[in-house]
Amino acid sequence: MKYKIEDFKVIVSDLRDLKLIIQEKLKINKFEYKIYHKSIDARDKENVLYNYKLIIDTKEHIKFKHVQIYKDEEIKINYPKWHNPSPLIVGFGPSGMFSALYLARCGANPIIIERGSRIEKRIKDVLDFTLNHKFNPESNVSYGEGGAGTFSDGKLTTNLNDPYIRFILNELYKHGANENIIYDNKPHIGTDILREVVKNIREEIISLGGKFYFDTFFYDYEEKNNELIVYCKGENNNISFKTKNLILGLGHFAKETIQMLYDKGFEIMPKAFSMGFRVEHKRIDINKMQYGKFHEYLPAAYYKLQTHHENRGIYTFCMCPGGYVIPSNAYENHITINGMSENKRDNINSNSALLVDVRPDDITGDSPLKGIRFQEYYEKKSFDFTNSYKAPGNLFKEFLNNEIAKKERNIKTTYPFGIAFSDFKGLLPDFVIDEAKYGILEFDKKMKGFNDPDAIILGVESRSSSAIRILRNKNYMAKNMVYPIGEGAGYAGGIVSSALDGLKCGVSIVENQ
Repeated sequence: MKYKIEDFKVIVSDLRDLKLIIQEKLKINKFEYKIYHKSIDARDKENVLYNYKLIIDTKEHIKFKHVQIYKDEEIKINYPKWHNPSPLIVGFGPSGMFSALYLARCGANPIIIERGSRIEKRIKDVLDFTLNHKFNPESNVSYGEGGAGTFSDGKLTTNLNDPYIRFILNELYKHGANENIIYDNKPHIGTDILREVVKNIREEIISLGGKFYFDTFFYDYEEKNNELIVYCKGENNNISFKTKNLILGLGHFAKETIQMLYDKGFEIMPKAFSMGFRVEHKRIDINKMQYGKFHEYLPAAYYKLQTHHENRGIYTFCMCPGGYVIPSNAYENHITINGMSENKRDNINSNSALLVDVRPDDITGDSPLKGIRFQEYYEKKSFDFTNSYKAPGNLFKEFLNNEIAKKERNIKTTYPFGIAFSDFKGLLPDFVIDEAKYGILEFDKKMKGFNDPDAIILGVESRSSSAIRILRNKNYMAKNMVYPIGEGAGYAGGIVSSALDGLKCGVSIVENQ
């Protein structure tokens, strides 16, 4: 008999084997167990606990307050036979990846067009930029196989509640991620492992008949005789494809493609997004703030903070425990920053985005693409200020006092190009600067010590979400045979939600073929 045990608490300093603890608490001897969910309860800093949900397989009777017969909640994915010409998928970020994987398993032989390079070359290009300042505008942190999330923490947290999510996590595990992503409350893969996962998914798609064109830019299409002719530019020549299903897994920086779609009459609306900074603290300090004396027993600590002021949201996002701040610009002579962690999350600093809501009515103009231009304007302003890839930055004490620090103190930045000290005036909208100051003070009330006078604040973080949404119907179609999906199209906000959008689009296309 299989039982589901909920609210099974273990003190984090209890270093015994979990099976022995289960045996002792449930008073059973012969059993198998599986972790279904695991979280850390640190509300009481004097008694920090692991909280488990467990699946117990045993013939013995279990007496426990929170026990019930286990019913399999895993969603069963069907792969109906594909009957049309190969679908064409533009972009191999999470949305395009899971759409392609599903369609490949249906026998669709998908064709994948990726503007950037395959992961092996992309890693070299990113290193060449950070070490030698040689920026490749077509292969970087934002363009290339796996999408921008490949050079991040590989965070798999989402506010969505959908049965397909567990399928996505299981697929990531099967393709090389650690098993704990299936059950951790705040799962992450780590950029070092995620690169291998992306490659393994690509190899499965190829084994099933899929075909990849890297370093290939999709620039136009036309409808003719009830099919689409899709035009692309390869490394050395132009190339075209015919299809009846064009899936657009666009990224945040796909401005040329979005402009082309707008010119073709796609219905695009501006949407709210966020802009702000990335902040760095010492990892040990964040650990102590979150876990108190139990910090030595636990992995690098995570936090998520939010507040409102003058009807505007201020919040932390994409927190990278034990991580690095990295350049993530897709355009030369622009500055855009992001955070990254490897699987072990053991770097000296922890960082997080500190963001402020930006609404369409904050931006002048009538074009639905005005938010994209707004982002680019401040990314270019930041580069022009430093005249290099140094990030504009300050320390919390000086930032809050409208002063400019002269140098780093107790905390040293992990950003590879260093800091050009600034008060950020003109480098971000005034309301973003002012609300970020309010947020720091409010967050310190919720997490004492957050307002460390030596903490580093860097700019600009401007690509946490898309500034537009390409409108589509319930079947994911925006125009005849064209399906925009994922973050860049305005329908997701992270790896899992993007993968979910792409997967469900693939399912819908197969069901309606």
